[in-house]
Amino acid sequence: MRPRPPIKGRGMFSGTGLVIAALAATAAALLYPIWSYADRQDTADAGTLSTQTVTTPYGPLSAQDKDFITKVRLAGLWELPAGELAEQKGTTTAVRTAGQHLVDGHTSLDAHVRTVATQLGLPLPNEANTQQKQWLATLGGAQGEDFDRAFAALLRLAHGRVYALAAQVRADTQNSLVRDLADDANATVLDHIKVLEATGYVDFATLAKELAASPTPVPNPPAVAPSAAVPLTPSPAPSYSLPPATAEPSSS
Repeated sequence: MRPRPPIKGRGMFSGTGLVIAALAATAAALLYPIWSYADRQDTADAGTLSTQTVTTPYGPLSAQDKDFITKVRLAGLWELPAGELAEQKGTTTAVRTAGQHLVDGHTSLDAHVRTVATQLGLPLPNEANTQQKQWLATLGGAQGEDFDRAFAALLRLAHGRVYALAAQVRADTQNSLVRDLADDANATVLDHIKVLEATGYVDFATLAKELAASPTPVPNPPAVAPSAAVPLTPSPAPSYSLPPATAEPSSS
C-alpha cells in the first residue's frame, strides 16, 4: 500500500497559527500596562474628588456645593444694588417693579445664604467681584431708556446663568442645607427672570447667544429700539418675610 501523499499547505497553516498566537501574546503584553495605568488613573481621580468633599452634620459638602454658596452670596452683592438703581432710575413701572423684586428677593436670599455659611463654617466674600463691579458701573452710567435696556439685558443674562447652576446643584447635592438653599435660589431667580422679561426689553435671540458663549467681562446690552420695548404687566409680587438688610446670620 502506497503511503498517502502529504496535504499541501498544512505546514504553512500550522506556521501561520503559531505566528498569530505569538502576535496576540505580544499585543496583550503591550496593552496590559496601558489597561493597568488606566485603572490606576481612575482610582486616583476618584480619590482626588473624594478629598474635595467634606463631612458635615447635614450631609456631605462637595466642592460644587461650596462654589454655589459663594456664588449665591456674590449674586446678592451686585444684584441688590442693581435693583436699587432700577427703583431710582427706571423710566417705566415695569422696570421699577423688577428692581423692587431684586431688592426684596436678594435681601431674603442673602440672609439665608449667610445663615447656611455660618452653620457650615464657610467664609463668604464681602464685595462683588470685578465683573460684577463693571456691570454696576455700566448701570450707574446709563440714563433713560439706555438704562432700562442695559438693566434688563445684564440682569436677565446673569439670572439665566445662576438659574442653570442652582438647578444642577439641587439635582446633585447630598447636603440638606445646600438643598434648601438651592430651592430658595431657584424660586427667587425664576421670579426675577419673569419680572425682567415683563419689562419688554429682553432680546431673546441675543440672550441665547450670550448664554451659549463664554462669559465676557461686560456683555454688551442688546440694541432695542424704543418702539420695540413693550412693557408688560408683571405677575403679582410674592409675599416675602424679610429680615433687616443688615441682619447678621443666626449662629444656631
